[in-house]
Amino acid sequence: MLLLLLGIIVLHVAVLVLLFISTIVSQWIVGPGHATDLWQNCTIQSSGNVQHCFSSSTNEWLQSVQATMILAIIFSVISLFLFFCQLFTLTKGGRFYITGIFQILSGLCVMSAASIYTVRHTEWQHNTDYGFGFAYILAWVALPLALTSGVIYVILRKRE
Repeated sequence: MLLLLLGIIVLHVAVLVLLFISTIVSQWIVGPGHATDLWQNCTIQSSGNVQHCFSSSTNEWLQSVQATMILAIIFSVISLFLFFCQLFTLTKGGRFYITGIFQILSGLCVMSAASIYTVRHTEWQHNTDYGFGFAYILAWVALPLALTSGVIYVILRKRE
């Protein structure tokens, strides 16, 4: 039982790390001498040093992506906190429904953010030099992990 709990906590922390990295790092769209994320557009020299960074546009779709990624992090942190609270207060045989619901909401927020970004960011569609960066891919990797851990929480029963 202790190994199961440890595995669930490791999975949850992995989801949190992926969400933090994908939200913070400036690698959602990359191209020759250019990198873009949710917050800023950066020009990169050939040596790899960042030369200039400008704030991203104030499009409504980009603000919704920013908001849903932040909500995903908040829901996942709340879910981890609730898991530890329920671990000590839940009666024997009880299920971790609230924890699972918040983790599933986190996964749905990530899915919404990445989907909106994919549909609305048209730079890469017209110019073949641009491609998705690793932070964008990490957001998509966090989606199934968050949903999986949410389902595990819903199924999980507390034992003595």
